[in-house]
Amino acid sequence: MVSRGVIGIFLFSALPLLCLELRRGIPDVGVKDLILLCGLILLLGLLTLIISVTTSWLNSFKSSQVYLKEEEEKNEKRQKLVRKKTNKRHRVKSQTSFETSNSREAAKRRNLPKPLTKISPSAEQPTQKEVLDLPEEPPETADEVVAVALRCPSGRVLRRRFFKSCSSQVLFHWMMKIGYHISLYSLSTSFPRRPLEVEEGWSLQDIGITMDTVLNVEEKDQSN
Repeated sequence: MVSRGVIGIFLFSALPLLCLELRRGIPDVGVKDLILLCGLILLLGLLTLIISVTTSWLNSFKSSQVYLKEEEEKNEKRQKLVRKKTNKRHRVKSQTSFETSNSREAAKRRNLPKPLTKISPSAEQPTQKEVLDLPEEPPETADEVVAVALRCPSGRVLRRRFFKSCSSQVLFHWMMKIGYHISLYSLSTSFPRRPLEVEEGWSLQDIGITMDTVLNVEEKDQSN
């Protein structure tokens, strides 16, 4: 549209020149002169068209460059905004997951059963003074030897040999040495099941242990 307007202006400006030449004398103007004049007008119009097209192309190129630059700036701003929002969501999500894991761990710790600790009397653990050293265990081939087995509350069975002439107190010393204090536990025979009676100065033979015997370690009734 711009190029057409420019061409029209140049043609309109060239008409007065043509009219002026015709007024000076029509007989003096030949066909050759008219052709030259028309060619000159066409040349001016062509140059005007080239200039207008070139100018419009340059303007459009500049406009496209400006538009692309503006679009790049807008895209960069949008990308920055998206990255900022994404980072914010990631931070919130990580913080939420961290708080959730901490709350779960705290809930697990609260729900864990507390270890049951049995509070035993101080006398349950025998001191070094209360537990006397046991006599040396005789060999199997020795005379007047008896084997005694202790069946513990845990199900463990311990066996040991003694001379029949050993003091009967050695059985309680042995029981305390393996961790069962006489204030909490007692000894009883297997069959018939009765408490083992021990007196000061009595030997194993005196309390009836003349052959291999199994004794039970039993917990005393603390209510009494």
